Amino acid sequence: METIIEVKPMDNYLLWILFADNFSATINIRPYISKGISAKLLDAEYFKQVKIDEFGGITWSNGFDFCPNFLREITDLNNQ
Repeated sequence: METIIEVKPMDNYLLWILFADNFSATINIRPYISKGISAKLLDAEYFKQVKIDEFGGITWSNGFDFCPNFLREITDLNNQ
């Protein structure tokens, strides 16, 4: 199981993420923002309120979240 130990929001729906194994990546979250619960993230100030949850993933206060394993998988796919 992957674990995120640091997350920093950036402009244009990008997040810089540091995993426990010291691997870091910048991830574009925009493709995952649509309707419903994710739509609130279109507000740039709200997007910046991202935090690490108790499971080592990332979340926002409305409950929208990402599993750390999924984030690691998409960073690995984008870096091939």
